[in-house]
This record gives sequence, structure tokens and C-alpha cells, in this order.
Amino acid sequence: MNKLKRLAVASASAAFLFGVSVSPVFAAKGDQGVDWSIYNGTAGQFGYASDKFAIAQIGGYNGNGLYGQYTYNSQIASGIAQGKRMHTYIWWQNVTSYAVADSTLDYFLPKVQTPKGSIVALDVESGYQNTDVILHAMDRIRKAGYTPMVYGYLNYLQNNTDLSRIADKVQLWLAEYPNYAVTPTPNYNYFPSFKNIGVVQFTSTYVAGGLDGNIDLTGITDNGYNGSTTSNSGKTTVKPETRTPATNAGQAANNTYKADIKAGDTVKVNFSATNWASGEGIPSWVKGKSYTVAQVSGNKVLLGGIMSWANKSNVEIVTTTSAPAPSTSTGSTYTVQSGDNLSTIAAKYGTSSATLASLNGISNPNYIYVGQVLKLSGTTTSYASTSTYTVKYGDNLSTIASNYGTTTASLQALNGISNANYIYVGQTLKVSGTTSYSTTRSYTVRSGDSLWLIASRLGTTVSHLQSMNGVSSLIYPGQTLKY
Repeated sequence: MNKLKRLAVASASAAFLFGVSVSPVFAAKGDQGVDWSIYNGTAGQFGYASDKFAIAQIGGYNGNGLYGQYTYNSQIASGIAQGKRMHTYIWWQNVTSYAVADSTLDYFLPKVQTPKGSIVALDVESGYQNTDVILHAMDRIRKAGYTPMVYGYLNYLQNNTDLSRIADKVQLWLAEYPNYAVTPTPNYNYFPSFKNIGVVQFTSTYVAGGLDGNIDLTGITDNGYNGSTTSNSGKTTVKPETRTPATNAGQAANNTYKADIKAGDTVKVNFSATNWASGEGIPSWVKGKSYTVAQVSGNKVLLGGIMSWANKSNVEIVTTTSAPAPSTSTGSTYTVQSGDNLSTIAAKYGTSSATLASLNGISNPNYIYVGQVLKLSGTTTSYASTSTYTVKYGDNLSTIASNYGTTTASLQALNGISNANYIYVGQTLKVSGTTSYSTTRSYTVRSGDSLWLIASRLGTTVSHLQSMNGVSSLIYPGQTLKY
């Protein structure tokens, strides 16, 4: 039995021994959890009621530059509302210079919504890498008050970095899967063997349909939290060491009584739920998923999207639509709260969403984020004749084109953009001038890859990969895909 396997078995045993109903609880060794990106939705998804943590993607740097994930803040709030320890990761592709590393961290570290001490991992699994730059980034994350980690596949990291140097400085989060069958518990015989492994992602099919499953080997996912408490009713509340807007929103939802659930709130169907309010059985694919409440009737809620009545006792509140506290407005500005949209803010302050969008340079009124400070009055932003535009949070190519009286296709041609769905915050776009030739990037298929997994990692779509490469669903290791 190798050293890692002994550690893993010991960790699992420790989790069993300490998993007694004690409050507060500090038993992260052997705990299982998940990781999320934009593809897991605004509320995220856990695989099982026993999951204890999730690591959510805030965004990252790829071949085209910086990009954000609009789902990040709400995923953090949702996890906290469910009594889970939440952590953060940043996509790290082709970051080979200190300048790019610093600009990436300068952008994302102030936006981290998990508590100080929590994990901020770099997702190092694709593109060119520089070990010294990664170590520099680890130091910056640590100095910012977080726990640095490096995620990746063992073979890739060994081939593209000096992994031993990295492991001397930080714990590793390694991914290794024996197969793609549904795997609710880890197979310790297939764990990667290396020093200083803190977390293992042991499957990408934790549940049917796909979800990454992870196990904490060292207790590192406790970092940033002062344990948790469980009430007599079974509700678990985690205790973040510091607060952020997202953790506050999550705790507010956790503290909301089920009797106070109202239309517009988001609820998760409990894994333990068996029957709808009608008495019919609840299908397994519904359990653990989150839905917006369309209507409330006594002790029942109507779940939007599937339009089924569930008993309040069978759901858990994930986000609420409570009115924001008065302190969020200074008279001339307003700080966006969980559940806000531009229309409701405009109505509250006697203005229009179009005026707010213009005042704040928002080209897509559907995208604002928790913690964003909006001007309520002042000089509007005009889209004067200019040759360039800098992409802001929530922008998309279609709305930018509309603002400048051009087309999405023209902007793509002017800026060499092959996929109109992917631009990034801070990107400078030419809005007039001579067109340039489109540029593409490439990815080499690894054993166990699927188009869905590759698209998820690279921040693109399956259909885009198919059209760029003339493939259906069959790909093979060593194949080079354009994206």
C-alpha cells in the first residue's frame, strides 16, 4: 500500500470517527465535495446530501485574455445557504509572464467572495505554463490572505511544470479517473501518487449526467471556516472567518424560515424528499436541483420550470428576494444585492432601467452582479464616435454592436474573434477600421476527454468545437482540436 493510499484510508477513517453529531464540527479529512463552473448554473449542484464543500470558478485567463463567470457570486451564496464550505478557483491557461499573472490576480483577487483563509486554486490543465510564474501567483494569493492550491492532471503538470517545486510550496488538487462510470465514492487504488496532495478529484461523473466529485485528504477545505453548527431541525450553518456580500446573502437565505418562502425565491429539492405534494413520487433527477418558486399555497410551493407542487418540508432555501437594506443606497449610488435586477432597482428609485444602464455604461441590462455599485444620477454614458471600446462586465458582442450601429459579424472580423460568444472583461475591441484575419487556438485531446469536458474547460461550447473541427461526438487521444 503506497503512502498516498494509507493517507486516504486514514482520512476516510478519521471522517467516520469524527462524523458524530457534534457542534461545532471540524472534520474535513475524508469529506467529499464538488467543483463548479458556469455550466453548473447560478445555484450550482451538489451530488449528495453528505457533500460538505464546493469550489467555484470565478473566471480566469485563457488564450484570449481575462473572462469572468457571472454564476460565481450566486454559486457562493447558494453553497453557504446550504451549509457548505465554499472555495474559489481561477482558470490559468497560457499565463507565462509575471505581467499577465499580476494583471489576472489584480482583477480577480478583489472579487473573491469566499472568506479569507479559504482556498483560491489555480486551474492549471491546458496551454503553456511557467513554474516561476505559478509560484509567484501562489505567493500573491497567500499574501492576499487565502490558501493557494494548484489543480491539474498529474501527467499534464509533470510535463508542463516543475511539479516537485510547486508541491514543496503548496498542496496539490489532482484529478485522476479510473473510468467514466457514475462514481459516488473514490477508488483509492487509482489515486495519483505524488507528494503533498490535499484534494483528489476522483471522477467527472459523480452523478449521472456529469459532475466533478472530490475528496479532501488533509482537511484543507476547513480553511477559512470556524467549523459548522447543526440545529435540532437538521439545518447546517457554516461559520466563515470573514464575511463578503455573497456569504452574507447565503447566510440570510439560510436564516430564512420555510414559512417565509415566497414567489421569486430559489429553493433546492432535498435529496431525502420522496413524494410531491400530490403524493406522486419525486424522480431522482429532480433531487438536489434548484428551482425558482413560481407560487406559494399554504405549506406548498410551485416549482418553476417543472411546474410541480412540493411540500415546504421537502425543500431548502437557496436564495431569497428580500428587499435590500436601506444602507445599500447612499442617495446617489446603490450597491447591488442578491436577487436584484436593473428593472426592480430602477422602479425603486423612480427611474428606468435604460437610464441606469446609460449612467453606468452597462451595455447588457440583464447582467449586473452582487456588490456592484451603480450610479443613480449624474451624466449618462454616450456611445460617441470612436474607434475602440473596452469590454465591461456583462457585455456581449451583440449589444456592443448595437450600441455602435454595427453588426456582430463586423466586430468579429475587425478583431479576429472566431467565437462571438466569448469576449472578456478589459478586452479592447476595434469598432471601426480594417478587418483582420481570424485567429484560432488549439487543444490536444487527452485520454478520457469528451467534447463536453473540453468545452467546459476551455470556456466554449460543444457545437462550436464541432463546427470548428468538422467532428460529431467521436474524438481520440492525440487529436488536435481548434477552438
